[in-house]
Amino acid sequence: MKAISVAAQCHGLVAMDADGAVIRPAKLWNDTTSAPEMAWLLRQLPPAEWARRTGSVPTAAFTVSKLLWLRRHEPAHFAALATVLLPHDWLTWRLTGRKVSDRSEASGTGYFDASTGRYDTAILALIDDDVDWTPRVPTVLDPQTPAGHISAEASRALGLGQDTVVGPGAGDQHASALGLGARTGDVVYVFGTSGVVFTTTDEPIRDSSGMVDGVADAAGGYLPLVSTLNAAKVTDTIARLLGVDHDEFARLALAGSAHATTLVPYLDGERKPNLPHATGTLTGLSNATTREDLARAAVEGVVFGLFRGQEALQSAGAPLGGRTIVTGGAGRSPAYRQVLSDLTGRTVYVSPAHEPVADGAALQALACWSGRSITEVRNQLASDPIPDLEPRSVTGRDAYARYLSVSNWRGGDTREHP
Repeated sequence: MKAISVAAQCHGLVAMDADGAVIRPAKLWNDTTSAPEMAWLLRQLPPAEWARRTGSVPTAAFTVSKLLWLRRHEPAHFAALATVLLPHDWLTWRLTGRKVSDRSEASGTGYFDASTGRYDTAILALIDDDVDWTPRVPTVLDPQTPAGHISAEASRALGLGQDTVVGPGAGDQHASALGLGARTGDVVYVFGTSGVVFTTTDEPIRDSSGMVDGVADAAGGYLPLVSTLNAAKVTDTIARLLGVDHDEFARLALAGSAHATTLVPYLDGERKPNLPHATGTLTGLSNATTREDLARAAVEGVVFGLFRGQEALQSAGAPLGGRTIVTGGAGRSPAYRQVLSDLTGRTVYVSPAHEPVADGAALQALACWSGRSITEVRNQLASDPIPDLEPRSVTGRDAYARYLSVSNWRGGDTREHP
């Protein structure tokens, strides 16, 4: 007997009709076209009420905004809507034939409260109060309840036996927390396509400011996190402008001055803070500016945006006395890790796990197959992060203060922000 689980980026909308066909291409988390719809929803319920009822103040990344977008912009598709799934839910459905989700994914929809385990259909009624939403949303499973066994069709396609157990799955960051062996108090920085900083808690975190998403984790607790739109892509963009590869970019950044140029890298708008129409800002240029300074500013801009998220986690009441762990593709760059260590004054840890998201999914699958508790499996088998870099004498706090100041500038953008 084998077991598998699906871990995928959370947030988004896969709309299906009564025959199980996908109605339109999925709207993913980084599609910000539903920002006006989210702004309207926030006018119907104040941020504090969203936080109280769902754990988070949603942005355009959340499914709730995309459902309203679908109704307003594609009414024929909305009329055909029979099932609302997230991308990971759709994959689990293809594997098992069951329309189910898990706490970690459901808590990123904007209409599910992980602390009660219930959907808030009154929020869905804001989109359309003539729709019976209950049969349209998937059943939410706890982390150790299997979604079922693999279907005959999926068994043939994947070459897996029909006795293969399929776990409930999880969001990518939530599975990563399992694979990294993150414990309460640890602070995890994810330098991927987007940037994420999170910790794990036993009790829900509710932040009415909207900076912290108080979502569930994949082990029965909670994973308060702050997610930015701009991380590794910033490195790619500035490296392309400088005409260097990633290794040379890291060398330039480590050689640059921490007190020269400031980049606020809202290159794709920004998610936290919620500024979907913002653009990047570069300041401090002079005749003395070097290529090294520009590379350094790019790395600092990404790190500073996430460190602001760490401060928001602390302000929201999350305990952060544990390890500082770095993961994600750009986290392999020594520049990102050193700048973070200098800024926080803390040792940076890295995980031996090359793909902690996949490791976390495997740990969940093992728990579902064996009947053991997910925390027991995690504590026994997750790779233990190891110390990597120590802070140098330069702290970067002055540069961070300049970043915060520059980040408040909105330039000529007069469009409505939620």
